[in-house]
Amino acid sequence: MSGRPRVVVTRRLPAVIEAQLDREFEAELNATDQPLPAEALRAALGAADALLCTVTDRLTAELLATEPLRARILANYGVGFNHIDIAAARARGLVVTNTPDVLTEDTADDALLLMLMVARRAGEGERELRAGRWTGWRPTHLLGTKVSGKTLGLVGMGRIARALAQRAGRGLGMRILFHDPVAPPAGLVKSLGAAPREHLDDLLTEADFVSLHCPATPETRHLMNARRLALMKPTAFLINTARGDVVDEQALVQALTTGRIAGAGLDVYEREPAVSPELLQLENVAVLPHLGSATRETREAMGLRVLENLRAFFAGAQPRDRVT
Repeated sequence: MSGRPRVVVTRRLPAVIEAQLDREFEAELNATDQPLPAEALRAALGAADALLCTVTDRLTAELLATEPLRARILANYGVGFNHIDIAAARARGLVVTNTPDVLTEDTADDALLLMLMVARRAGEGERELRAGRWTGWRPTHLLGTKVSGKTLGLVGMGRIARALAQRAGRGLGMRILFHDPVAPPAGLVKSLGAAPREHLDDLLTEADFVSLHCPATPETRHLMNARRLALMKPTAFLINTARGDVVDEQALVQALTTGRIAGAGLDVYEREPAVSPELLQLENVAVLPHLGSATRETREAMGLRVLENLRAFFAGAQPRDRVT
């Protein structure tokens, strides 16, 4: 035994992060990069001092009831933590940390990418070209929707939404609306040129693009349901880089199929990694495989933030990004 804290890592991480984990801790790495089954998670909670987990690990109350429980910290690699039963973790005395801040810019880029992809029918065009079906330029071919100057409605006004507002407002001349139960600082709102909407329904009726930036909680589950989707303009697009269960996926399929809304850009899904087969058949949907933070720089920065939290915890200090 090395005497160092034992850390079980549930997925492959960037090589520089795994190497640092191995230097500082007794690290058990996941060479296969397959999600750990419940039995393996339970064994890790009983045998390790820390579990370095990700969004693919469903840490339920039942799992966290493991006896004996050796783990003292769940160091989450990611900003969202709805896959962890926080109440159960708190009841067991487990510290939970996450990795905010470092993925803001990349996720805002991802949302903007989806806006442009679905509005300009980029996915359709690429599929046509790769399949050898393109017959050349013509005036009415794959006509999309102009993005510049349109109205962007932000559901939530946290870090990522603010970064998207900067890009869309200053770069594309878009009018910015937002709805957030927790009002952001007035100075910040003014600097972004954003206009608040007290009621989400009002924002939905005005926006040409609705971009979701709210956390996944019991209160936000299926926030975008059939009724709210019906409030959107038939020319509007829904963008989701937040969490999949904020959207009722079947209601979205229906809205897209019937032309109730013009299209959607999705990076997250309700039953991830499963995706409703109907979504994959629709041409008015741009889909990405949860790429919000997927740059080398950001994934390494996320790992460094996890390391920082683990170091602080095992040194007896308060982790910077403590959730519980």
